[in-house]
Amino acid sequence: MRTMMASMQTALFVFLHWVLQCAVCRDVTLPTGPLFRVAGYPMSLPCSVSGYEGSRTQDFEWFLYRDDAAGRQMGVVSTRDQGFPYAPFQARVRNGEVRVERDSGDKVRLMIQRLRPEDQGTYECYTPSTDSTYQGNYSTKVTVKVIPDTLQITYYRSLSRQSMPEGAELTLTCSASIQSEQLTHLSITFGKRGGDEGTGSEAGGEVSTDREIISIDKFLGVIPGGFYKKRYDDGEITLEKRNGEGGMGVFVMKMRVLQLDDTGLYFCEASQWILDPDRSWQKIVQRTLDIGNFIVQQLAESLSVTSSPSGEVTLQVGSPLLLTCEVLGLPSEVNSGLLVQWMKRGSVSSDVVRAGGVEVEVARMSPDGVVSWGDDLSRASGGSMEKVAEGRYSLKLFSARPADSGMYQCVVSAYAGRSNPGVSTPATLTQRSEGVTVNLKTKDVLVSAVAQLPRGPLLKRGSTITLICNATVTTTGPAQAQVQWLRWPIPEPVIKKAPDVSAPDAPVVVTPTLIATLMYNGVSNVYVNGSEISIDRLSAVSYRLRVHMATLDDQGIYACHAEAWGQDPHGGWYNTRARTESNAVTVYLYARAADLLLIPLVIGLSSALFVGIVIIATVTCCFMKRLSRQRAQK
Repeated sequence: MRTMMASMQTALFVFLHWVLQCAVCRDVTLPTGPLFRVAGYPMSLPCSVSGYEGSRTQDFEWFLYRDDAAGRQMGVVSTRDQGFPYAPFQARVRNGEVRVERDSGDKVRLMIQRLRPEDQGTYECYTPSTDSTYQGNYSTKVTVKVIPDTLQITYYRSLSRQSMPEGAELTLTCSASIQSEQLTHLSITFGKRGGDEGTGSEAGGEVSTDREIISIDKFLGVIPGGFYKKRYDDGEITLEKRNGEGGMGVFVMKMRVLQLDDTGLYFCEASQWILDPDRSWQKIVQRTLDIGNFIVQQLAESLSVTSSPSGEVTLQVGSPLLLTCEVLGLPSEVNSGLLVQWMKRGSVSSDVVRAGGVEVEVARMSPDGVVSWGDDLSRASGGSMEKVAEGRYSLKLFSARPADSGMYQCVVSAYAGRSNPGVSTPATLTQRSEGVTVNLKTKDVLVSAVAQLPRGPLLKRGSTITLICNATVTTTGPAQAQVQWLRWPIPEPVIKKAPDVSAPDAPVVVTPTLIATLMYNGVSNVYVNGSEISIDRLSAVSYRLRVHMATLDDQGIYACHAEAWGQDPHGGWYNTRARTESNAVTVYLYARAADLLLIPLVIGLSSALFVGIVIIATVTCCFMKRLSRQRAQK
């Protein structure tokens, strides 16, 4: 029994010793075979070693056992011996076609730049020993099968420096097929090289890099290039696979909205993929076919915007104003959306027509034909904007007003290739027409205004303030005055001080308070909420402002502003821009009699109350003293 236990312990000890030795013994690894690679294309075989002793930079030697050499060993290449290659490989090693590339000290790759059919066989990776004891494996083998190149690729038509306008649609077709006994997959990529020529100039220009547009990968998934992802997401770039004749796969790429940077040399690239035994996909064939150069014509070279009439137009107030905008040079084969705007700069009231001024939008027509008006919404019922014909747009104001004078321009934003662009879509190009200056002859208008405070009893707090503004408009034709009442605070009295040598304070500009307005059409607007205010018209030229239950906040300096409004022949009213300011009227509120009597009344009551309290206190004190004496005598 003891002998059996000793034997088991010895066996266990030997086994553990062997496991520990194997855990640190040399191990050389290659990919699992067989590997199928294609003649005429590169082959890369990685080989690594681990569990070794000695230098961290290990040497490697490669052998080939050809299928047609009856298993005879042939030296291919070595990292330590330049004379190692056998005759069939010596020339290929010297010119670098066959070489060893080192990834690290213990990892290398056997690179065969152009695989030949006679390179088929079993490859052995051998590592010379640097260990103190010989243990582990010092070489390993993998079988490589060289298969013929059956990948075919063609294109439908050559571009041959074809040009298309900006925003047009480009369609490229590429066909590819594989005739292989092995299970392989096909991927297709459409790409572009740089600018007009796609390559660097002979004079030393920089060589443009390839840019992938869109691909169908080995799993038939569509993958856009990074630079084109947004356009793919917007549906402007598509790629589909169709079944062609003879088992050919037909791949059709469409770029629906061409941009300027789409100019360049286009190519189609087909790749053949195979699944190795280690479950990794390897690209074994890649063939690129140049389709040709392609040039995108800039829209700015052909697009023009004109407006009519040209130059300067002078009209009478109330006359219709008709402006026409014409868009020329849009490519007929491109379906482009247009945003047409009429912009106006300046008015008759100033010289900003010549000096620049603020530009405002009068009206616009969106690409889907919807018309909207600018800040002056009243024009929606007094004008129209229409698409008269293809590329022709009109703006009509039925009855021109003085405020309609200024310089008009037609602004066109073209969305090449996008008939109905989104709100955030940038315009391909925006162009303006020459300016049309519109002058309106206005009638001579004279406006005068006089403010007065009617005679009457002194104004006191709580009474009604009544102010009259006599505004007259002198002109030919119907006219009305529009009256505004404003109030300034009463300035404080100036107290003379000793001369001060320091710089005087800047004058304080006091902004008046707008009290109320009586419009030309009889509508009144009150802007002060603290008081009860009414404004009305007593006669054709007399306007009244009343402030009921006036308080101290209502006193101040009042004035009225009058503005003349005229009526055009169509019955519409317009601002003639003639205005004037009246004289100033000071309103001061006095205290009421009841308020004046209140102060002495309060003082008298307070004094009487104080005297009464003193008398009562004195009498009470004397009485208490006398009472205490009488009690003491008893």
